[in-house]
Amino acid sequence: MSTVTFPSQQAGDFTITAISDGYLTASLDFLSNIDASDASTMQRDAGQNEPAAVHINCYVVRGAGRTILIDGGAGGFKQWGGRLQTNLSLAGIEPATIDTILLTHAHPDHVGGLVNPAGQVAFPNAELVAHQREVKFWQDDGNLSRASERARGNFLIARQVFDGYRDRLRTFDDGEVLPGIRAISLPGHTDGHTGYLVESGDRGLLVWGDVVHFPHIQIKRPDVSIAFDQDPSLAATTRSRLLDRVSSDGLLIAGMHLGELGFARIKRTTGEYGLFYETDA
Repeated sequence: MSTVTFPSQQAGDFTITAISDGYLTASLDFLSNIDASDASTMQRDAGQNEPAAVHINCYVVRGAGRTILIDGGAGGFKQWGGRLQTNLSLAGIEPATIDTILLTHAHPDHVGGLVNPAGQVAFPNAELVAHQREVKFWQDDGNLSRASERARGNFLIARQVFDGYRDRLRTFDDGEVLPGIRAISLPGHTDGHTGYLVESGDRGLLVWGDVVHFPHIQIKRPDVSIAFDQDPSLAATTRSRLLDRVSSDGLLIAGMHLGELGFARIKRTTGEYGLFYETDA
């Protein structure tokens, strides 16, 4: 079977491929520190014909004898996404060949695709790796009891995933999680929200999770947070610091809600950060 080429980048011995899970829709009213009409204008000025559409990326990292999936998409939860399995197949990647799943965090658009509609694990040979604070938060009954009706569903799907992979669940604090891959704490969106820095030779690439949901808005306006953030103020602080770091270092970044090109660099010009997508290496 012929395969489809998806956006890829090299970081030394590692190949990182962006695999789209599709889209979800999030109201621009969910954004803080900006009027929805201004947000819509920024989206349209950036060429986004559907201003409320949020793309969902997952990333496959291959190298050092491993095939690693970073996040699992939404899996069709609330009719969000659900394209991951099809696109993995188109890329010539079988679910059984995934040996590790790294989670940035456990919101449903990142873990929904890790189980199938019958509740069985979608990646039968994979170890699931997540920050210990992330797992602790979603498994805490007190947090569940205080959650809104909307958020309760998020707890249930996170718990379903952690339970499904319970025999192959590994938690970490910080530091190297696999050879050549280091966890970077990026708190605010969730308590254990984590980025992954893939390094080999003199090349590095940071998969930054949900630092932004609307990249054309939040990269220019890092003070703009979204209702999905557990701590919007901390998320904005984390975003500002990270944008400064990656722009100063010229670090290649990948994000779960960047566009389908999947990879970009952040540059600062005339006092503003800008998003510049990177074509295939």
